[in-house]
Amino acid sequence: MSLAGTGAEFIAHGGLALRMAKAIQPEDLAAYSMLSEPSLAPDGTFVALSVHRARLDKDEYEGNIWIVPLDGKAPRRLTTSGKDGAPKVSPDGKRILFTSKRGLGKEDKGNALYVIRTKAGAAKLVLRRKEGIEGPAWSPDGKRVLFLSNVGQDDEDVRTIRRINFWFNDKGFIYNLRKHVFLLNLATKAVKQVTKGEVDVTKGAWSHDGKRIAYIAQTEDLRPYLQDVFVIEVASGKTTQLTNHTMEIASVAWSPDDRRLVLRGDDLPRGFASHEHLWIVDAKGGTPERLDSMDRNLSNALNCDVRMGGMSPDPKWVGDHIYFVAAEGGGVHLYSIDVKSRRATLVVGGERSIEAFQVNDRARIFTGMETMSLPELYRLDTEPRKLTSFNEKARTKLAIRTAKPFTFRASDGVDVEGWILRPSKRGKVPTILYVHGGPKTAFGSSYLHEFQVFAAKGYAVLFTNPRGSDGYTEAFADLRKHYGERDYQDLMQAVDYAIAHYPFVDAKRLAVAGGSYGGFMTNWVVTHTDRFKAAVTDRSISSWWTFWGTSDIGPYFGRDQTGVDPWDDEETTLAKSPLRYVKNVTTPLMLVHSFEDLRCWHVEAIQFFTALKYYGKEAEMVLFPKENHDLSRAGKPKHRVARLQAYLRWFDKHLGQESTSGYGRP
Repeated sequence: MSLAGTGAEFIAHGGLALRMAKAIQPEDLAAYSMLSEPSLAPDGTFVALSVHRARLDKDEYEGNIWIVPLDGKAPRRLTTSGKDGAPKVSPDGKRILFTSKRGLGKEDKGNALYVIRTKAGAAKLVLRRKEGIEGPAWSPDGKRVLFLSNVGQDDEDVRTIRRINFWFNDKGFIYNLRKHVFLLNLATKAVKQVTKGEVDVTKGAWSHDGKRIAYIAQTEDLRPYLQDVFVIEVASGKTTQLTNHTMEIASVAWSPDDRRLVLRGDDLPRGFASHEHLWIVDAKGGTPERLDSMDRNLSNALNCDVRMGGMSPDPKWVGDHIYFVAAEGGGVHLYSIDVKSRRATLVVGGERSIEAFQVNDRARIFTGMETMSLPELYRLDTEPRKLTSFNEKARTKLAIRTAKPFTFRASDGVDVEGWILRPSKRGKVPTILYVHGGPKTAFGSSYLHEFQVFAAKGYAVLFTNPRGSDGYTEAFADLRKHYGERDYQDLMQAVDYAIAHYPFVDAKRLAVAGGSYGGFMTNWVVTHTDRFKAAVTDRSISSWWTFWGTSDIGPYFGRDQTGVDPWDDEETTLAKSPLRYVKNVTTPLMLVHSFEDLRCWHVEAIQFFTALKYYGKEAEMVLFPKENHDLSRAGKPKHRVARLQAYLRWFDKHLGQESTSGYGRP
């Protein structure tokens, strides 16, 4: 079965624009504007958001607050410090709360809260905390601010650890820290800690009357993926636990009358392959009841490298309806569901990634990416209407190409979606099979600078959603105990399909690459076939045994994905590890890893590289200091550029392209 086109087209408009557009380079990361989650004014007249850009000269990201009128007038920049983000409009619409790193150096811990008048003026500092400030939210009367922050003292030198859940990617060591709810009185600047104990709070939400706060907390170190919902009375501190420790819970929101809560989460019917759904629970307690009946994940797991704190799939309860997102194939769409009838209705669909949205009784707005284009802000009337052009210059100046979708029928009869991004170069071209991470993420309508760089250099990029991916049924996503089996077959059959249907794909010059789970699959591919002439494995897993004992999620994620603990079944643990098959490798392999990657610790790259060199294989390792698992999408700008240059140099060397990428040249 095929829905394939013949290649790729430019997104830029008009023939002259196509000829004059600039080929995209790794450094063009600095050309993009990355948008925060928008905050909608209560009267529906404007939106506040922050716009972030990579600054290569400073090796940092610059962020400022903008006001976007919903009547179509031009957006205006409200702050200019370059250190601001996450704006929240006050209940009266006259002020904006935002977080900032003003006055702090690159290595300084913590951040600050500022308030600025909507009509402009000087921002006023209201709180600075070295422990950090997360998720700030206005109280309904506008007099207080709820936020999350760490409690505890981190060891600076010798570390004595007694908790199994002792570090976490992008956070470092957490064994002495707990995260709790705090309240800030804006008039007195007094700060009060609201929650206490050996728990970690992940979300907090005011009731509409301002008398209660619902919050989500992890209460168990051995199983931190299980969360519970609590309601605390602000005046008395009385706390009620609403759930019974059987669910993953990602978000919580109040009903308009404050009598119920909507949760987004799952009860783990298929472990970590389970889809998130909507659940209703009484605010006084009871058993959560599932609201939707969709066999799709109500979240956004599309791969993208031009986000900067700008994604939020949290549901919004407005009147008799709850608005939410759903992953459908390569798109993430906006839905509403009638709470009484439980009938879900598509609100915004198409080849689109809904990044974040806000809804009230005056307006509906969202940030999104259309057909793999760059993000903008939209208003939804009868149809989506674009309100901003933050990325118009990049769209005009850069030769952005859009991939063509295709669908093929796998050998077991299941349809698998994919895309191919064709370079402008004609004739046979080298082609990169790129595998996404997760495994429960997806490729689709979101933008990827990385792929544009490869295409600009003359490479076709083949990317698919094999078994294990998000966007389809829960059964499709369930890869547990079967890594390297059906997913591997889907990937190899996608390559076969591309060779058969796209004459420009050079079957003799194929490469494979991927990060995280995609890195695992790259390792698996090169240990099980010799059809690829080059490979790059990034932030990968090479051994489930070492992953189990070193990853921040190792013991529970490893067991869920492989079905065993290493000591209970050594054979399965080793049989599912690419490291066991290292002697089979003939493909030249570059291993990319970050020293502070606590999700897939750098031992995964080091031990695989050591074994490859020991057995005389061609391999190279590129290690990045002071970066973590998120290097490719949130690392320091210069390191992100250097990473792509390393990829290009490796591909150029082994696929016959003339290299112009100097980073790490032997």
